[in-house]
Amino acid sequence: QVHLVESGGGLVQPGGSLRLSCAASGSIFSLHAMGWYRQPPGKQREWVADITTSGRTNYEDSVKGRFTIFRDNAKNMVYLRMNNLKPEDTAVYFCSVQVSTAESTPVSDYWGQGTQVTVSS
Repeated sequence: QVHLVESGGGLVQPGGSLRLSCAASGSIFSLHAMGWYRQPPGKQREWVADITTSGRTNYEDSVKGRFTIFRDNAKNMVYLRMNNLKPEDTAVYFCSVQVSTAESTPVSDYWGQGTQVTVSS
């Protein structure tokens, strides 16, 4: 019913930048909170950033000042701009979106399939 597709990952040198995109489609009545998570090789998935419907943002400490999360509600998209990338940022990045599929219904969480970000020389 609701599908999320991430894009924008790739190989970048330390200090470089990437912008990740996440497009939501399907049975969307309204979008609520959106966020980004990542899973480094051999590790558990971890929270990176999120953004509320009003635009309030929160970031994991290691990405503060380097990453920026923003959203375009008209396009049902959320983005993650990543600057000054470090090797420690290497991971599969996932977007997560809270969606209401009908009026006055509880929100449900949806996840994308992930996009690989590799930071290496």
